[in-house]
Amino acid sequence: MSWAVEEWKEGLAPRVLQKIHELESQVDKLKKERQQRQFQLESLEAALQKQKQKVENEKNEAATLKRENQSLMELCDSLEKTKQKISHDLQVKESQVNIQSGQLNSSKKDIERLEQEVKR
Repeated sequence: MSWAVEEWKEGLAPRVLQKIHELESQVDKLKKERQQRQFQLESLEAALQKQKQKVENEKNEAATLKRENQSLMELCDSLEKTKQKISHDLQVKESQVNIQSGQLNSSKKDIERLEQEVKR
C-alpha cells in the first residue's frame, strides 16, 4: 500500500522530492506535537475537574460544619439558660432552707422555754 502512496512521486525532480520529504516530516512532527498537546489538554481538563470536585466537597464540608457549629451554639445557649435556671432555683431553695432553719431554731428555743416553764 505504501508503494501506491509513493507512486505519484515517481519522476519528480530530486529537489521537489526533498521538499516533499521535508513537508511530510514537518506534517509528522506537527501531528505528534498535536497529539502531545491534546494529551496535555486532556490531562489539564482532568486535573481541573478533580480540583472542581475537591472545591465542591470542601464547600459541602464547610456548610456541614457551619450547620453543626450553629447547632452546637444553640445547644450551648440552651445549656446556659438551663444552668441559670438551676442556679436560680438553688438560690431560692437555699433561701428557703435558711428561713426554715431559722424557724426551726426559733421553735427549738420556744420548746426549751416552754419545757422550762413546765418544770417550774
